[in-house]
Amino acid sequence: MTASHPAGPGLALDPARSALVLVDLMERIVALPLEPREGAEALAVGAEPAARFRAAGALVVLVRAERPGVAEQPPGSGLVAGLRGEGDLEIVKRTIGGFQDTGLHEALRARGVTTLVCGGIATNLGVESTARAACDLGYEVVFVEDAMTALTAAEHEAAVRLDFPRLGTVVDAAELLLA
Repeated sequence: MTASHPAGPGLALDPARSALVLVDLMERIVALPLEPREGAEALAVGAEPAARFRAAGALVVLVRAERPGVAEQPPGSGLVAGLRGEGDLEIVKRTIGGFQDTGLHEALRARGVTTLVCGGIATNLGVESTARAACDLGYEVVFVEDAMTALTAAEHEAAVRLDFPRLGTVVDAAELLLA
């Protein structure tokens, strides 16, 4: 898939073959000081395509982190309240990316998913690591720039402008169309 930003009048996706993957939208992560936008803004933007994906019958995957080897997770380690919808797939990761030893690839393949639409926090960490693994596994990847943010604006911009165009297509949430 060739990359562009913006994608023009819209990027049409097949809901039967596409999944929205939102990474680390957990209370404690969304509350961090983030750039170029606050976590709450990235969350709000990501919630809009999530509603459209659900309405079209497309899969929404919510990936969250758990720290390995601890008896109890830190406060705020759950998904932000109200994010998870009926039929969503929740994946727990113990590495930076969402694929390693999580069953995500198998779950996507079982549903016939070939295209992943990615957003979340942090752009250059959890989102990028998940997307790189997705590319290695043969998925087409779309990045929703306004549904992600990072610890610094420079990290976000480097991922979005330098790395993501080599891995897939970069769009804004408004450009996503479900056929």
